[in-house]
Amino acid sequence: MGSKNKLKRFRENETFFNVIQPERDSVLKGEFPYKGLWRKNFFKNESPIVLELGCGKGEYTVHLAKRSPEVNHIGIDIKGARFWRGAKTAVEEGLNNVGFIRTQIELITHCFAPGEVDEIWITFPDPQIKYKRTKHRLTHPNLLDAYKSVLKPEGLVHLKTDSEFLFGYTLGIVSQIGKIEYAHHNIYNNSDAPEVATAVQTFYENQFLEEKKAITYMKFTL
Repeated sequence: MGSKNKLKRFRENETFFNVIQPERDSVLKGEFPYKGLWRKNFFKNESPIVLELGCGKGEYTVHLAKRSPEVNHIGIDIKGARFWRGAKTAVEEGLNNVGFIRTQIELITHCFAPGEVDEIWITFPDPQIKYKRTKHRLTHPNLLDAYKSVLKPEGLVHLKTDSEFLFGYTLGIVSQIGKIEYAHHNIYNNSDAPEVATAVQTFYENQFLEEKKAITYMKFTL
């Protein structure tokens, strides 16, 4: 994507009612305005809140929002030029149960109050295979602790990935600190796969399926 396109998308994001782009320093100082107030001040309802972490283009967030209009959905990613597509679609289609935050995922506890979130989705994240990148892995124990903080008790985390490495790594970590509710290394070749895990496919997921890659999925509590 050219720099002109990125700038155009950044400017357009600023006009969308469903996009929040806080400064990192203000978030760290505790100045994020919606922490603890998402239902009251942003969505203006008392519906459950579901996050998608590393939401990319926002496809999954938007699809889940269409599928469950009675639930509030928030996509989080540091790359606003990517989720511009999802934010724009939500605006054009009048989806009032969708929001996006441009921030780092490690700041999640600064953006949500304890127990404010009902579920978390992690869809096709970078597995960060190199050892030096481990801390950036979205199922690293430090981040799982952060998710546990913002989730309601027994709130679900969903992980969907084409990476057998990340699937196995997460399975090992969660087995020690949480509870695996369901796990399978090839959900499209498994008759008992939860419908919520197979009902939505992103652009990249469809590519993986065309390449005959197995899609893994697990859901767990922390």
